[in-house]
Amino acid sequence: MADLYSELGVARGASEADIKKAYRKLAKELHPDRNKDNPKASERFSKVTQAYDILTDKDKRAQYDRGEIDEEGNPRSPFGFGRGGAQPGAGGGFRPGQGGFGGFDTAGAEAPDLSDLFEGLFGGGARRGAGGFGGFGGTRRAPPPKGADALYRLPVSFQDAATLADQRVTLAGGKTVDIKLPRGVEDGTKIRLAGQGQPGPGGNGDAIVTISIQPHRFFRREGDDVRLDLPISLDEAVLGGKVKVPTVDGAVMLSIPKGSTSGKVLRLKGKGFSGKSGARGDQLVTLMVDIPGDDAALAEFVDNWPGKGKGNPRAGLGV
Repeated sequence: MADLYSELGVARGASEADIKKAYRKLAKELHPDRNKDNPKASERFSKVTQAYDILTDKDKRAQYDRGEIDEEGNPRSPFGFGRGGAQPGAGGGFRPGQGGFGGFDTAGAEAPDLSDLFEGLFGGGARRGAGGFGGFGGTRRAPPPKGADALYRLPVSFQDAATLADQRVTLAGGKTVDIKLPRGVEDGTKIRLAGQGQPGPGGNGDAIVTISIQPHRFFRREGDDVRLDLPISLDEAVLGGKVKVPTVDGAVMLSIPKGSTSGKVLRLKGKGFSGKSGARGDQLVTLMVDIPGDDAALAEFVDNWPGKGKGNPRAGLGV
């Protein structure tokens, strides 16, 4: 796989905003729904998404920049074994000048005792005289590696995220999997599907699904609460009454108190997002009095209203 920054077409020092902008552009072009007859586009989409997920995770990006993980997010070997690292010589030792430990030249000198180093790295396995460095060369072998993880991004509607509605994701091979959203789900929450990744000698890797909560045209999230600006008519504000209000669970009836003003907040219990504890937040409804601008009768009434000009509603602002 290419360098993650090159995969997204951004510079190595690019800001998170630049990375997100580049990803959105590429995702729009390469999305499988728009390239059903182009498997290469689907493959590129998966790589671009993988690059985006690593580079927008601060910890993983720092590890990648330091060379600690590769383009698939897997740890790199600290000594480069298998890539020009230590090579056993004819006498069973390490041949000088051919990628021994950090290039140490062992010719004509006693080989350094690295058992303490390996003991620290591999959990006390470096027993002198018991099969080499803690299992290197005989008694214990590392398990074969699993396949790479497959990265996916799943758009979820605002209402589904709030109510934890089950979701369905289609994997690269065409298999569909149903997903239960976790309590406290947020934009960027990652869900791991064990064994649904790429195949490898030690078994399949996992599928990592990143949740992308879609914005709503009139709901807003605030922690576990949902906010809504609700227009009401002048007569509803003055006289009060019951009005229908949308919620993430469907419309409900809400009682408007007499004499309500714009900015008054009413609460609908349990109509918000499910928190990590399992309890749901509330829906906070901000009333917005809608006054018609071309009602002659209303204008005449207010002009002759005995309370006209009395009192100062802005007194609390010091003006």
